[in-house]
Amino acid sequence: MFYWFLKTIVIGPIIKLLFRPWVEGEENIPEDGAAIFASNHLSFSDSIFLPLVVSRRVTFLAKSDYFTGRGIKGRLTAAFFKGVGQLPVDRSGGKASNAALSSGLKVLGRGELLGIYPEGTRSPDGRLYRGRTGVARMALEGKVTVIPVAMIGTDKAQPTGKVIPRIMRVGVRVGKPLDFSRYEGMEDDRFVLRSITDEIMYELMLLSGQEYVDMYATSMKDRLVSAARAKARELQEAAKPGSAAPELEEALDAAEGRPRASQAPAAVASVDDGSVSDAADPDRDNDRDDDDGDGDAPVVAAS
Repeated sequence: MFYWFLKTIVIGPIIKLLFRPWVEGEENIPEDGAAIFASNHLSFSDSIFLPLVVSRRVTFLAKSDYFTGRGIKGRLTAAFFKGVGQLPVDRSGGKASNAALSSGLKVLGRGELLGIYPEGTRSPDGRLYRGRTGVARMALEGKVTVIPVAMIGTDKAQPTGKVIPRIMRVGVRVGKPLDFSRYEGMEDDRFVLRSITDEIMYELMLLSGQEYVDMYATSMKDRLVSAARAKARELQEAAKPGSAAPELEEALDAAEGRPRASQAPAAVASVDDGSVSDAADPDRDNDRDDDDGDGDAPVVAAS
């Protein structure tokens, strides 16, 4: 009841008036029966705009953080998500993933529409990332079609971290339903699950026009966080008394007429014993390990 109250009376009319969302492929939305909406994920507002353009109810699997927040904002957020019937999902993997799968299958079992973000989290840079296989498992176990949906412009209307959205038009492209019944009974085959998921992500790439990146969005976020921390440490070191950034030190050396470190002799041969320094040893690199690997270990989990 609260879902329809918000959609048709409170939030829905205002959002439609301000953002004027457009829809392409509305004929691909089933009038009845269960199905999975598999969408790209650009913004928090994706879970608001998509249900607005669908006449039927759409239930999303939402991360459990939205239901456990503290303070006034946290309680209001939890009340909103509970009121519109969204399901909390623990994304830590293992048993939590099985619980998410079970919750989603219950929605499908009632003949309803289930919304899933196969990437598992919002895109950190607007590109489309590798999908998690939970959507494939649900499609096979629930024996339902998957409808690819591309959200357009929601990341510009409400970027990550921005509370007040920018008033502008956003769009929703709905693709043709994908039928994976040919894989019935193969929901435990990880190669089949990956094949199905990749097919879904390919359709999302075509619909959204996003650049595809064959790695998980969570891995990219970890890299960005690590890079930001390293930069912060570098700035902290440069700010210490008596320290300066390398660029500043080189500028000071140049101004005082001293040779820069990069121009200093790399090695000096010893006259006394005839030994050669390490820097001049042509074989010195042969004993060093190559550590350029990205260290990514793909994890298969429900989105």
